Amino acid sequence: MEKQQPLKDWIQAFNSGSFESSDVKVQIKAGWYDWFCKDSSLKNKTKRMGNIIKQIKPGGKVDLDNSYVWFKNNCPLQGSLYDDFRIADLESDVTLIVVQLNSPWHDKTYTVYERLTHYEKVVFSTDSVKELVKWLNEGWDTHV
Repeated sequence: MEKQQPLKDWIQAFNSGSFESSDVKVQIKAGWYDWFCKDSSLKNKTKRMGNIIKQIKPGGKVDLDNSYVWFKNNCPLQGSLYDDFRIADLESDVTLIVVQLNSPWHDKTYTVYERLTHYEKVVFSTDSVKELVKWLNEGWDTHV
């Protein structure tokens, strides 16, 4: 993976249009790590997920200064391709939160897993971007 930038800087780059190119190198810089879809699809996928990520605010579950985002387009053995974005610790590279979009195994549009449950248990799911963003922007203690 490319050298990662703090999420607050990624959001600024996204908002300024830095990832609006279909060029694969630009999309890798945006955070794409693994994909099975056409290269030309990455730009729109970045835009869709970036429009969620840019709404993450300081003080919630995500540390904007000490984490980064990366993207995967997953190819399950059965079912359709689906995307996810992952929030990882900038220093250790440990993935902290995984947000799946349209996973074939879940009936909700957005499904969230996190490190403390070893990514084995869904910690949040919704069909609403607004609810997802609200959940991300709340502290962890509100759901313990």
